[in-house]
Amino acid sequence: MRILPVFVACAALGCGGATQTSASNVGTTVAAAPAVNPITVAVDGPQRSPENKARDTYRHPEATLEFIGLTPTQHVVELSPGKGWYTEILAPLLRDNGSLTAAVPTGNYLQPYKDWLATQPAVYDKVVVQELTPPEQISFGPDASADVVVTFRNVHNWVKGGYAPKVFASAFAVLKPGGILGLEEHRAQPGTPAAQAPDSGYVTEESVIALATAAGFVLEGKSEINANPKDTTDHPKGVWTLPPSYALGDQDREKYAAIGESDRMTLRFKKPAQ
Repeated sequence: MRILPVFVACAALGCGGATQTSASNVGTTVAAAPAVNPITVAVDGPQRSPENKARDTYRHPEATLEFIGLTPTQHVVELSPGKGWYTEILAPLLRDNGSLTAAVPTGNYLQPYKDWLATQPAVYDKVVVQELTPPEQISFGPDASADVVVTFRNVHNWVKGGYAPKVFASAFAVLKPGGILGLEEHRAQPGTPAAQAPDSGYVTEESVIALATAAGFVLEGKSEINANPKDTTDHPKGVWTLPPSYALGDQDREKYAAIGESDRMTLRFKKPAQ
């Protein structure tokens, strides 16, 4: 820690008040300003929509990305980004010193996603869109080219499509040795039959871990960051009964609003270094 005269420290830090000090104060230890967390800056940034920010209370993006271990200097692949809820955070976080590839299936989301990126070129101009045509073509980039692969609330769609093992295998291939797969998914009750996933949107934690380990990953950590003990998971329209979808419309809306968004697992897997 550097020792500075008080008047010099105040000049550097923008302190108010007098510019002189008594001799007795010379040599006062001045604490360094706390480091700025770049994830916090991205989460709090003006590029995010008010609607998306309002969901932070359920989605915990800062804590989630910190658990995954994501840093601004990495090459990150985001799988199936949907309408860009997490892209809104990842793109500015990685823009200057890292890179972001968005792996987007062709279909209903692809063109709207591209159009949305074009609305703020100063933020999203460096996002690379990798188009997918599952189940035939699922490639997230050159082998061993990414530091981190992330995906949020998508595994149930891959299970429904019958190509979940291929997605996990492709994620393993694109990662460098030692690379990280971080995922979040709606969590079914233990023992729930896998056949229910296409209809409910929930899958068991055990089945997700099995898919990842079959592809070669090693489970490195679990977190309850996105857990919701109020969610019983047995809703008439599955996970879409809950906010923000409210699939039942106004029927029992207050009930489901009180539950909040789904109970979710948050897992971190590692591709072995060798």
